[in-house]
Amino acid sequence: MPAVTVENPLTLPRVAAPAEGAQQRSVLAVSTAPSGFEGEGFPVRRAFAGIDYKHLDPFIMMDQMGEVEYQAGEAKGTPWHPHRGFETVTYLMDGTFVHQDSHGGGGVITDGDTQWMTAGSGLLHIEAPPESLVMSGGLFHGLQLWVNLPREDKMIPPKYQDIRGGSVKLLTSEDGGALIRLIAGDVAGHEGPGSTHTPITMIHMSVNPGASVTLPWRADFNALAYGLAGLGSAGAERRPFRMGQTAVFGGGDSLTIRADESQESRSENFEVVLLGGLPIREPMMHYGPFVMNTHAELAQAFEDFQAGRLGTIPAA
Repeated sequence: MPAVTVENPLTLPRVAAPAEGAQQRSVLAVSTAPSGFEGEGFPVRRAFAGIDYKHLDPFIMMDQMGEVEYQAGEAKGTPWHPHRGFETVTYLMDGTFVHQDSHGGGGVITDGDTQWMTAGSGLLHIEAPPESLVMSGGLFHGLQLWVNLPREDKMIPPKYQDIRGGSVKLLTSEDGGALIRLIAGDVAGHEGPGSTHTPITMIHMSVNPGASVTLPWRADFNALAYGLAGLGSAGAERRPFRMGQTAVFGGGDSLTIRADESQESRSENFEVVLLGGLPIREPMMHYGPFVMNTHAELAQAFEDFQAGRLGTIPAA
């Protein structure tokens, strides 16, 4: 699965263990993501479905796209659609996606790349596999995370960050038992390349069978762990979770993830996405592709979209 890796993690900088006396975060709940379809029909797991927003803030939703092996002619994307008031983070582990928007932005992301799109005041957007993937088929696997914007930033101009896989900060745990890909934010003084208006940390971690990783974690951040593949546990109490499940942590300034000794045949390691963010603590009104603070702002977003004020679809 992982596109960005190294042969020997022991050559990487190590994340120091939390300071003595650090408070371990316990696990409040484990939820299972329901499966569905998005856009023109690509399969997704809704990672945060059923989780109280007070545990998610500033995150809104996250979809695991795939993992799916497309046959020739099967690869699908999304139609043109609007966004306003938040940021989308698309992390691709396998395959290729082409992005385009009504402001002339976009690009191509492939194995290990991340595209960070700040929708801000609004745009029209499309995501699709390239023609070559549609024709040939192939493996597709990724994540899309929605990050809320605070009230003062909801109407800023749209922009992109293209984070190439090679720029992701690669680290290892203190004993070398896990490969840590720091995509955004910081952990133990190490900084990832992604930046956001809302302070967050985003990590993709591969934990070797039987290994345990304890990371320092900002006490003012929330903490979520989503299983991309494999089997393991979270917290000092070793609460089991696996592929397609989200562990929601309580308060504290460190957290622990363990991989089971025996993993599934399809995954050599326990693959986990760790997320933490500073809660915005503002009203969040979410309707389809719009995330605002009030119902009136949602109505205005929909009116602006219908009136063409979020942009027009470029001519083919």
